[in-house]
Amino acid sequence: MPALELQLMGPLKISRDGESVELPGSRKVRALLAYLALAPNPSGRAQLCDLLWDVADDPRGELRWCLSKIRSLIEEHRVTIEGDTIALDLSDCCADVLRIAAAFQQGFRSLSVDQLRSLADLFVGDFLDGLTIERNPGFETWLVSQRRRFREIHTNLMEHIVQRFPHEEARPYLARWIHIAPFDLRPHELLLTALAAEGRIREGEEHLAATINLFGSEGLEGKPLRELWRTARAQSDETFKPISVNPLAASLPPDADPITAQARRASIAVMPFQDMSAIAIPGGPADALVYDIITKLAKLRSLRVIAQGTVFALRDRQHTADELAQMLGANYMVNGSFHRFGDRLSVRVELMETRTGGILWAEVFEHKVADIFTLLDDIGVRIVFAIEREIETSESNRAVLKAPSSLDAWEAHHRGLWHVYRFNKADNEQAQHYFQSAAKLDPTFARAHAGLSFTHWQNSFQGWTDRSEAAEGAYRAANDSLMIDDRDPTAHWALGRAVWLRGMHDQAVEELHTATTLSPNFALAHYCLAFIEAQTGDPEAAVIASDRARDLSPFDPLLFGMLASRSMALIRLKRFDEAAEWAMKAARRPNVHALVLTIAAFALALADRADEARSLINSIRAKHADYNLDNFFAAFHIRAEDKLQYQRSAKLVGFA
Repeated sequence: MPALELQLMGPLKISRDGESVELPGSRKVRALLAYLALAPNPSGRAQLCDLLWDVADDPRGELRWCLSKIRSLIEEHRVTIEGDTIALDLSDCCADVLRIAAAFQQGFRSLSVDQLRSLADLFVGDFLDGLTIERNPGFETWLVSQRRRFREIHTNLMEHIVQRFPHEEARPYLARWIHIAPFDLRPHELLLTALAAEGRIREGEEHLAATINLFGSEGLEGKPLRELWRTARAQSDETFKPISVNPLAASLPPDADPITAQARRASIAVMPFQDMSAIAIPGGPADALVYDIITKLAKLRSLRVIAQGTVFALRDRQHTADELAQMLGANYMVNGSFHRFGDRLSVRVELMETRTGGILWAEVFEHKVADIFTLLDDIGVRIVFAIEREIETSESNRAVLKAPSSLDAWEAHHRGLWHVYRFNKADNEQAQHYFQSAAKLDPTFARAHAGLSFTHWQNSFQGWTDRSEAAEGAYRAANDSLMIDDRDPTAHWALGRAVWLRGMHDQAVEELHTATTLSPNFALAHYCLAFIEAQTGDPEAAVIASDRARDLSPFDPLLFGMLASRSMALIRLKRFDEAAEWAMKAARRPNVHALVLTIAAFALALADRADEARSLINSIRAKHADYNLDNFFAAFHIRAEDKLQYQRSAKLVGFA
């Protein structure tokens, strides 16, 4: 038995000569010990101070104190210091994490059955189970990445044991595999096949039902599981004929999934990125970026996002993109690479449509690394928004090409989006029809109701129908959306706009802030904050919100509104020359409406560019003969003191 043993799987434990060592109460001592134990190279003092002490009067002094405690735990000679670097010498010790990492690197195939059993026994819990250190994001990120790393090794070990061990002995390891990777189809396939072969049909049905419910809670399709069970039954009993007891099945195509057919959403799988860095760290920044993208996509609530555990469990398997798409039931797939070299970072990403195998979008993000975690967050935000926009465009274009009578709720919703962004009365009526159809086909589809609220909002804002009646319709539909899913940022966005129509500006801002909290990269919510703050709130905040919205969505169909809101804020700040420039950028956008052109005319007049302003007013009246200043004031909620300024501008350019 080694003189010193370290257990880092589960709660930290240390023993010397077979006797347990009492650990100090300091969590940072434990954290530092674990970090140094796993560090592949000596660590610098500054690096360790940044890792564990975000605020400290004397971080190097606290580091020295922690090292003194570690010396007393593992013996002084094992802590080696050379210059400004620190390392641990654990060469003659038994550390569970080092054994696990070495075995994984060597390959489980080279281990005997007894060695595999012994290795499996080391997984008594998560890495450093129960240890947390608040307000230390660097250490928390490292800790989470190591927990993910060892969980993936645990999964791979269970899979290898199940394949090598005799059937009966493998059964408990199969259960462990399912427990730590519940969304991996492979262990469920093995269990269902075994239950069917043994004639334990009732247990198989119970496991199938429970697993489908679990998959549903993560937005995953149940169809692949049903197919696995059907195949297992057919292989074990040639007389088996699958019979559906769901009456909906009779009206569906043979390969349709009755449970998900009425509530279909496009699904997406974000596969682990290939880390091409000189030192690729399992569970490191490349994996952290993918986890972040998956989390941000899930927060949007618009797509079925394949769970993290599933895609990472499939990382090391040799499957083609088509095989992965079929296995996961994914309509879209994201792949990429991560390359850090020196102080530079390059991230390549591509979005593939699995139906056709075509690349919808690809981008390379290249940056100089200052703060890696802030940079990765920014890259993740940009990737997520691009993915959402490209999928929305793809689904809308596909829906437009289908016969209206054949559309399901998802397709009807996207057909509505295609029309609503044309910003004219006729298309708005078409959009309203399709959103109503989507809500009828799937009453649980929150975004269909949010889209319907948007059409009512446009009717009120543009004055296409009775403003009060349209405002009430926008409010009702937004409330319906929120009642269905109060975690959907689009529902709060719709309600924020709706209550603004009612003059409830503070509540509108509150709802929009909720939307950006739920999904920080929701560009339209940032735009609407700019829109409201520019009129009755803080104009400086409006400028910031407008810039954030445009940064997130530089090609947004509502870009003219983002630009015009910035211009209105600059008018209130008396920065008239800037206001005129931004307003003219808005006026040049496609599908721009008369209200935005009027803002541009006022901004030009205030910037002493009256001739250009009159020309713009003349072009507005050529299309809208009855349009006047009252129409403008009826649409916006402009403060009394600002109204006087707009009225003076109107007189300058002959607009009354």
